[in-house]
Order: sequence, then C-alpha cells, then structure tokens
Amino acid sequence: MEPLWDNLKFIQSQYKETDKEFQKINDMVENEKLHITPLAYIRGRSLSNICFIIDEAQNLTPHEVKTIITRAGEGTKIIFTGDIFQIDTPYLDSHSNGLSAIIDKMKDQELYSHITLEKGERSELSNLAGHLL
Repeated sequence: MEPLWDNLKFIQSQYKETDKEFQKINDMVENEKLHITPLAYIRGRSLSNICFIIDEAQNLTPHEVKTIITRAGEGTKIIFTGDIFQIDTPYLDSHSNGLSAIIDKMKDQELYSHITLEKGERSELSNLAGHLL
C-alpha cells in the first residue's frame, strides 16, 4: 500500500501547507473519506455508494478482479488502473492478467468504459525500460 501513500503525498506536495487543497487531503484521510486498504480485506463485504480505485490491476488474476467487482453495491463506481507492460507477477502475462480480462470481457457492456493512456508519467527512463525490458 505504500505506493498509494507515496502518490497521495506527491499530490499533496503540489500545494502549500496553508492551501485548502493540502488540508482537504488531510481531512479526507482523517475522516475516512479517503481510505487505503489491502485487497485481502474485501472478501465478504458489500461496498455501496463509493468510488473504489484499484491500482496495479495488471498484477491481479481474473478471479481476483471478479472478487472485487462482485463486492460492488448500488451507486458504486470501480476504477481499475494498471499497465500490462509492468506486470511483475511471474505467473501472469499481458493476456492472462485481470486487467486484460476486464478489457476483453467487458468492452461491449453499457456499464463499462475504458481509457488507454499513451505514455507513462514517471519518467522517460521508466517508459523506455517498460517497453524494452
């Protein structure tokens, strides 16, 4: 979960401590409006009226993705993010991972939308390594 906290801190660092945006992030974490938790805690839950963001979805299996989606209650939006060129799980590849499964199986569904970003945002070096290695 540390990458999520790292990204949240990066977003917050774009503001001064006195800015309302900086404080709003603190308030959302303190009041659990923004909650970061491991996926291991999702089984058996029903999640209604929330926006649920799953990062690094390229490292999930199709079964894990199904487990996540079937937790969605009314009013819930689920966003999966990931890069199939950055899979670091030895038993998954660019076709067998959960993110690719969602894209393939949900593409014609009315409740589904997909966006493919054209470039990474970490660095030029990161993009080069992702494509060459």
